[in-house]
Amino acid sequence: MNMTSFLPHRWRAKREATRHAEAIAGILDTAPIRPKQDGLVLFSMIGTAVLLPYLVAVKSLWNELERGRVAILDDGTLTAQDRAILAHHCGDPEIMRISDVVLNEFPAGGTWERLLTILDRRQSEYWMQLDSDTVVIGPVPEVEEAIARNRSFILLGEEAAEGPKALPDFVQHFYPGGEEAVGHVQGRIESRMGRIDPARGWRYVRGCSGFAGFAAMGAGRPLASAFLTEMKSMIGEADVTIWGTEQVTSNFVLANETAPVVLPYDRYLNYWAQGWGEDARFLHFVGTHRHHGGAYIDASLTAIERIRAKSQAR
Repeated sequence: MNMTSFLPHRWRAKREATRHAEAIAGILDTAPIRPKQDGLVLFSMIGTAVLLPYLVAVKSLWNELERGRVAILDDGTLTAQDRAILAHHCGDPEIMRISDVVLNEFPAGGTWERLLTILDRRQSEYWMQLDSDTVVIGPVPEVEEAIARNRSFILLGEEAAEGPKALPDFVQHFYPGGEEAVGHVQGRIESRMGRIDPARGWRYVRGCSGFAGFAAMGAGRPLASAFLTEMKSMIGEADVTIWGTEQVTSNFVLANETAPVVLPYDRYLNYWAQGWGEDARFLHFVGTHRHHGGAYIDASLTAIERIRAKSQAR
């Protein structure tokens, strides 16, 4: 019997994260990113606890794209040593402080600062949001094409999710039983979107903000602010601070972009403790099952080997 299963979740999570970091330490021996000022920004919000997984995430993506520069939003925990490591491996990236993000009417925390930074900075560059718990294990042509055409892209939240729908159609499709009074805040918001005036012409998609592309010259804060006002009327002003409301807003903004690209789920997927097909290219190891069965380590080691092989072939 595995006695670690009896440990409190926070203890298990810390232990699993430590084991994971030890297993992927080889990322520190791979060639650094060679940033390019070509209109693409690979952006993440990170802290000291996820430094090594982040390096796997960003270097495995850059290894396939071979373009873009790196920008980081420091969650307030990065140390001087972390910054030195990032400077070496990510080509002296732009590092911003979370405390410098001006919130105005938006909530603090829950990755809202990350989304607001993107909306504020996307006018002249394509900003790609990348979570630290993601791994690229193959070519990503759909992402490359989205960038080339300056079209935003969406990672679906689940296999059953579909592309953007008009709000009444979305609610009818996913919530035929009506509004959800309790449960996860995302479901509570989504099930109430039918309250919004259809004349607005808004759309929505059930996506995942762990990987998202925001085309240059797209919508800034005003659209997100208008949606925030609607969320407050749907679930109350206090609850818009709950973790998950930023993801709903990110989904909403992307759904209302011009012709957003919906990434095919068989290639770009979230890991729910199930295997993935041979054609998988991008994996997001969401917290619920992040360390289940060693899959995250296996994918990370595959990515590290791809980075090494491509570096040797140059």
